[in-house]
Amino acid sequence: MPLTLTLTEGVLPKGKEKEAVSQITDAFLKNHDLTGNTVMTPNVTATVTVLPKSSTFSGGKEFSGAWVEWKVPSFALANRNIQKQFFADATEIIHKLSGGTQPKDNIYVNVLHAVDGGWNLDGVAMTNQELGEAISKG
Repeated sequence: MPLTLTLTEGVLPKGKEKEAVSQITDAFLKNHDLTGNTVMTPNVTATVTVLPKSSTFSGGKEFSGAWVEWKVPSFALANRNIQKQFFADATEIIHKLSGGTQPKDNIYVNVLHAVDGGWNLDGVAMTNQELGEAISKG
């Protein structure tokens, strides 16, 4: 389940990106009751991109933002209560790691869902049911 964390340079103190990925990953797993799951945990991956302020915009004007974006199977982050809790958790993580300087209204969290069968583990395309079965073994 790839996480893409995109930040304007200076939103987080240099070196805090790893901590952000770790905490956001933990929150994702916790909110899905998958903490410690041996199948799911190594399949939560992440990339971090830090962009200069001249490359991030709101309303067409330069600003400092943070974007937390997930690409997941259609059953992940689908429950409204999980969405609300995880989005709040991710926002709070970035806000706290920024030292409280990044406004929460400039922290964006979203999710993209893959079509059923459009996901894989270990190089094998799996349906939602097959993924669920694999995850339940971990």
